[in-house]
Amino acid sequence: MDSFRAWTEIDLDALAQNLRSVCQRAGPGVRVMLVVKQDAYGHGAVAIAHHARRCGIDALGVGSSQEALELRQAGLQAPILILGTVVEEELPACLRHDIHVGVHAVDRCRSLQKLARTMGVQAHVHLNVDTGMGRLGISPSLALDLLREVHGASHLQLAGLMTHLSAPEGGHCPSSHEQLALFNRLVAEARAEGLPCGWIHSLNSAGLFTNLGATAGMDSGSQMVRVGIAAYGALPRHLMPPDGLHQIMSLRSRIVFLKDVPVDTPVGYGSLWRAPRPTRIATLPIGYGHGLPRNLQGWDVLIGGRRAPLVGRLSMDYATVDVGHLEGVRVGQDVTLLGRDGDEELRLEDLAHSLGTIPHELSCSLGRLPRVFVGGAEPFIPAQSPPREPVKLPLAPSYPVSPPGPPTTSQL
Repeated sequence: MDSFRAWTEIDLDALAQNLRSVCQRAGPGVRVMLVVKQDAYGHGAVAIAHHARRCGIDALGVGSSQEALELRQAGLQAPILILGTVVEEELPACLRHDIHVGVHAVDRCRSLQKLARTMGVQAHVHLNVDTGMGRLGISPSLALDLLREVHGASHLQLAGLMTHLSAPEGGHCPSSHEQLALFNRLVAEARAEGLPCGWIHSLNSAGLFTNLGATAGMDSGSQMVRVGIAAYGALPRHLMPPDGLHQIMSLRSRIVFLKDVPVDTPVGYGSLWRAPRPTRIATLPIGYGHGLPRNLQGWDVLIGGRRAPLVGRLSMDYATVDVGHLEGVRVGQDVTLLGRDGDEELRLEDLAHSLGTIPHELSCSLGRLPRVFVGGAEPFIPAQSPPREPVKLPLAPSYPVSPPGPPTTSQL
């Protein structure tokens, strides 16, 4: 069965530990929004979102109305914010399901006000201020006027004020401090006029884990942080905190063929690799068609906790490994391409660094594979102070949770 060829294993206990680290860094009273766009960066948005809510996370961030509606359909009743833009035709469904909408312009606020009044609902909006990303958001010079208009609208409720930091280096880059200072000035001006701002959120994973929040200068009770890749344990290498984060995604396959080859045997398209000695080649049923980068070279895999190099050019459906130095390798044996096996671990950010890309891109690509969820029986509930009102959660729909080991038909 093809579903046994390759799969990702998602560790919900590691997710809970990462969320604890996020809460500790955010500080007492600071709320946390978990970004689960693009199917939670390939980790499985529904399962991730339900477990995050059981771990005490306040809100969820998505990239589109379709993603938000899928979470609602799956029973998620938490506040959900569409971080990007929403096309006009999608607005009625968003308001009907109480989905928070990011707004960037006067025209959108006015159309939302008209629609919400017609539907007899309150539209929850977050004003997105462009302090330097240059992609979406209203200019800071116009933001205060739009804030006044939102507060004067009968069917708009300002749920938040946000901006998006552009530098992937977070607090290590001067532009991040400049953006945050510009944003904080706007917040101060709004408060001086007595305009409530709702949740104030500017920090992402990079900002949070480079201590950029220490410069915010705002009371914690109104602040929120938006975390994505940090919760999944795969910050870029130069941003990894001293105590690290736990990678929650592992990538597994299994050996489907073994072949003994003499010296100088070519392997793979173009015969770019030739056996430097008599050796044994293991074939894995995973390739760039499953989300691996086609230019993957110089990467080891783990077989029984031991390293073995990928050799030859990766093809659409298969990869080849030189296992001539290993004893006891057999057809059907599990192979780890990312994650831990014994005392060894292969990390997503290291693979991304070797390929000149970021962990986000790789995890999204691997999201097309079948998933097996492990752990998650006893979520960590982060202790935040001051205490918040308990959240009444709906019963989560069931999703596969299995003990470690090869996937079964029911899990895939």
